[in-house]
Amino acid sequence: MFDLLEFPPNDLLTAFQALFALCIGHALADFPLQGEYLATGKNRRLLARLQDPARPEQIWFVCMSAHCLIHAGFVWIITGSPLLALVELVLHWSIDVAKCSGKTSFNQDQLMHVLCKLGYVVAASAMHLVSA
Repeated sequence: MFDLLEFPPNDLLTAFQALFALCIGHALADFPLQGEYLATGKNRRLLARLQDPARPEQIWFVCMSAHCLIHAGFVWIITGSPLLALVELVLHWSIDVAKCSGKTSFNQDQLMHVLCKLGYVVAASAMHLVSA
């Protein structure tokens, strides 16, 4: 069975494990747990084109927030840090708004999300070294 993840990581192997766990959480939250409703609902431009009375443009904010809260939840569960979860909420929201606005591509969006996860691991590792 799985051992509990040590966070913050105190060595290179544990840091890679933490990054891997965060990427797994991201994949789950961004694909099967997002679903068509949130994927469509978080995109203002797409909602405007659809002009579906069942999906008014105003739902984008709630759908985007719900999607980003799912991501923040995974970060909190994996790292045990509510601060990193809050950072994830804000960063994921900003990155996805840029993608939905056409300012970034799908690949750029995914790269930025993975770089955020890497940043959490590096920052937590550095803080652990400083406090040790």
